[in-house]
Amino acid sequence: MSQLSRRPANLSLDSELVSQARDLKINLSRAAEDGIERAIKSERERLWRLENAEAIRLENEYVDKHGLPFDKYRRF
Repeated sequence: MSQLSRRPANLSLDSELVSQARDLKINLSRAAEDGIERAIKSERERLWRLENAEAIRLENEYVDKHGLPFDKYRRF
């Protein structure tokens, strides 16, 4: 995330959470950015899984039927 381009945003937050964060000297902007960044990553991963569900299903079926490729070379 770039510190160079920042945009002001108005957010409505639970007042008790804001009070607790301020008491703990938590930077609200940074905490909000971190949370939004995690939400974006999570949503992108969820969408990727949905878009690739069929390929994942087929690969899992192959492994169930034939085992892992090169499994005989694995050391445990």
